[in-house]
Amino acid sequence: ELPTSVVPLDAVAPALRALRDYNSGPITVTLGQRGAIALEGDDIIDVAGFTVDAIDTTGAGFCEFTSDAARFLAEAGAGDGALFAYLRHTSASLVIQENADPDVQADLLTALSRLAPAGAGWVHDDEGPDDMPAHVLSALTQTQLCVPIVDGSLALGAWQGIYVCEHRRRGHRRELVLHVVGH
Repeated sequence: ELPTSVVPLDAVAPALRALRDYNSGPITVTLGQRGAIALEGDDIIDVAGFTVDAIDTTGAGFCEFTSDAARFLAEAGAGDGALFAYLRHTSASLVIQENADPDVQADLLTALSRLAPAGAGWVHDDEGPDDMPAHVLSALTQTQLCVPIVDGSLALGAWQGIYVCEHRRRGHRRELVLHVVGH
């Protein structure tokens, strides 16, 4: 197995340019399973990276992962572009929401429980009375989102955070795919 290391993107660019000159044309270099870099002329035109993270929830509520997403951007060497997040589940969702006052999250959970209450005569109840309401809430919210990246940072508002919203009563391990595209 080849050794791996994290190298700043500006340190990689000269090697890519030399490879391009040898190859006499645009190139794309795949960076293992975590992404690729495309070079055309003297410009890096695209950097794409991805990761799959696991987030352990503790039951119905919000699990913020803004700092994890920011760390991923730094490791990927992101400049300007977009972060795409995708949750591989149908009973939890992704939201961008206020991260300053925890009362906002409490009120959101109350509102969501009113939209799809447990014990409302749902037909699908194989996994318990909170399962179908969780599917409804996931459908009403979203399992994917996109956040602009400016100068390597998430372009979120002052009081915004990115969350997994767990809709089940008990905790679950949730898989989150983060993918950055840009230059």
